[in-house]
Amino acid sequence: MSKRKFLTAEWRKLVMANYEIDPGILHKYVPAGTELDSWNNKHYVSLVGFMFMKTKVLGIRVPFHTNFPEVNLRLYVRYKDGCEWKRGVVFISEIVPKPALSFVANTLYNEHYSTLPMKHEWKQDKNNLFVSYQWKKKGKWNKLEVNSQAEAIPLQPGTKEEFITQHFWGYTSVNNKKTAEYHVDHPRWEIYPVNDFVIDCDFEGLYGSDFAILNRQPASIFLAEGSAISVYNKRVL
Repeated sequence: MSKRKFLTAEWRKLVMANYEIDPGILHKYVPAGTELDSWNNKHYVSLVGFMFMKTKVLGIRVPFHTNFPEVNLRLYVRYKDGCEWKRGVVFISEIVPKPALSFVANTLYNEHYSTLPMKHEWKQDKNNLFVSYQWKKKGKWNKLEVNSQAEAIPLQPGTKEEFITQHFWGYTSVNNKKTAEYHVDHPRWEIYPVNDFVIDCDFEGLYGSDFAILNRQPASIFLAEGSAISVYNKRVL
């Protein structure tokens, strides 16, 4: 597999709202050759909002496309490569504010990006950190926001937070027999414990009737600091 970096950036202030879900709902979204991943025999999807920062494509910064928010809905899979299990994510949908971003990701990586008006807000004082991501569809502003502690703490081994963040591969369907795989490299992230949160999301309108059931409290929510990341060229399995 080529180790050429396609994209480098920083992913920062990742709000991760995690919903337990019936795996039967997810099977049709699982790319060929992969299988659903689980934590303590439970399956999850996550609504994630974060900032792309200092973004470069093939080492080049594209004007007006270096810093921007993204919100995505993802599920978790694994792929056995020889004797190694690779743990990865599959994106149901990814929302960004720039159409060129959607075009590149959908064309080159078979992803499911769409372009909507977006905005974000970060505020921090001595004791608290506020992070908000919003996106607008059909006149409605959806939001994903948290108030957290101001100091980050290390990930603890064996926790749900470790499971959610420690997936380093992306998988997407090329067709019903072929799957594209790409590697995402980043260090272990610290997290901020969340004090309270607001999720106002039209799950059915954004992601389809399969996900209308997510209109409820998540099983967990946390804020990850993030880090510099590298996305490598894809290969077809």
